Amino acid sequence: MEPDIKINPGASKWDIRQKVWDYIEEKNLANFPRPVHHRIPNFKGAFTACARVSELEVFTQTPEVKVDPDKPLEGARLAVLQAQKTLLVPTPRLRTGLFNKITPPQGASKEQLQICSSSQGVKDFSVPVGLDAKVKVDLVVVGSVAVSEKGFRIGKGEGFADMEYGMMAAMGAVSESTVVVTVVHDCQVVEIPEELIESHDLTVDYILTPTRVIKTNCQLPKPQGIIWTKLDTEKLEKIPILKKLRALEEQVGKDVTLGAVPAEAEPRLHTSQPKRQTRRRPRQNTQQDAEGVSTQDSKQEKRAEGEERARLRPARVRKESRGDGRRDEQGEIYEKGKGKSGGNMKEKGSDERGSEVMSQRRLPPSVTTVYLGGIPAGLRVSELKTALREREAAPLRLTWQGAQHRAFLDYSDPQAAEQALEALQGLSLNGHSLQAELAKSQRGGKRSGQSNRRLRTSAALRSETASPDTKGDTAEKTEQYEQ
Repeated sequence: MEPDIKINPGASKWDIRQKVWDYIEEKNLANFPRPVHHRIPNFKGAFTACARVSELEVFTQTPEVKVDPDKPLEGARLAVLQAQKTLLVPTPRLRTGLFNKITPPQGASKEQLQICSSSQGVKDFSVPVGLDAKVKVDLVVVGSVAVSEKGFRIGKGEGFADMEYGMMAAMGAVSESTVVVTVVHDCQVVEIPEELIESHDLTVDYILTPTRVIKTNCQLPKPQGIIWTKLDTEKLEKIPILKKLRALEEQVGKDVTLGAVPAEAEPRLHTSQPKRQTRRRPRQNTQQDAEGVSTQDSKQEKRAEGEERARLRPARVRKESRGDGRRDEQGEIYEKGKGKSGGNMKEKGSDERGSEVMSQRRLPPSVTTVYLGGIPAGLRVSELKTALREREAAPLRLTWQGAQHRAFLDYSDPQAAEQALEALQGLSLNGHSLQAELAKSQRGGKRSGQSNRRLRTSAALRSETASPDTKGDTAEKTEQYEQ
């Protein structure tokens, strides 16, 4: 079958990633989150493709399956739980361990299993699995940005799938007989030159798309462990479990020499920002529809498109205070510890009486904004502020739009925003899971190395789409924090 995307001779991995991301955006082939750049694309038809995992012979034979936490793989995680198999999901970015074992409630309904297969379910219905656990995984499901029919895979460029497999090999959880499957859109199946695949790269045995099941018969070996010379001290600092594994391997006499901190592998990605991706209104009769996307996919797509339209209104205009003590069109800027214009100011909530003053301080030019959605009706801004402080994610400025169930958090620079996104994963207030991601205005010009993350669940989706704007909610407030 001729690939939809032509790869030019001499293309690098980043060239291929960029071409696939651009194509998916241009053809409107993805659901939320958008744009897909620097992500594993949540493509339209993902649920249909994921359902094909149950057709594989190895699926019927294995009791334990490891599935990555990417959004487009949610259907694969659900299929594993519905088959009453053990589901193992890596901890996001390997921050707190290798992976978690998902443990649904006894006699869980289909709706409960759907929640368990979401990112929130990974947090609420799981127990950690350590390096010393006796685990045997015969089937691994990973996401990809691009993959070839020969089994050569390219991820989003951070190496987590490769490291996860290497760590599982080191702990004896996988073997040469372990089958690796990836789930992608048909357009993501491209020609990848073999010379781009290195010893630490994970290859795949099967490719599942909305229309095909491709057996690759890949002959390249999979990683047999962690190749320490491919890592550096900076990576170990970010992933504590790598430190633990390195110490264990050093004890048994293995060579654990690290590599040097590399120069920027793709300097062009830093010197020129990617062009902002335009969004097209989805067409009614698309080729994807003609291919017979399932009703479940159609519902998810309509839901995502409706959510996206809701997020685009009202316009997110937030004017800076000019220091004249007047309220601007969109909100008020406060600084902790003082009242407006030097006096005391009471907020509407009885438990939110505070002393905060109109700030005349300008935010730094590198300020980066995080969008926080799914805020439940009735939540007070003071409760959100407390939660942010507890997670050490207090921003320079907080813009509160309770009536629209959202808030905006301004941080000093992209690194601070990234740390906040990490800390806000799985944030739940008043029984509702909140979503945290870079604000839309930040994503178009995002530099390589920063990840877009969207943390949401079906519960968060319901709270956004089902809860009407409350007329009695507090007006928008913008609060500035001392650092």
